Amino acid sequence: MRKRPSGEPVPKIKTHRGTAKRVKVSANGKVTHRHQFDGCGHILSKKSRKRKRNFRKDQPTFKGDLKRFAPQIPYLL
Repeated sequence: MRKRPSGEPVPKIKTHRGTAKRVKVSANGKVTHRHQFDGCGHILSKKSRKRKRNFRKDQPTFKGDLKRFAPQIPYLL
């Protein structure tokens, strides 16, 4: 455990559990999340098979979102 110059321990940073459940870090270090419109919603008959299949895949997280996620998941990044 890290210590301050005064000798007392540095408090641990809490991970935001909601973000940790929704975000994954791949083996290459890329941060991914579920597609916005998960695909298992409603009115699926009008959506094409290809579109529904692509909803199942994880999507890379944008750089702007990573800046927001970084303080929430300090030990995943």
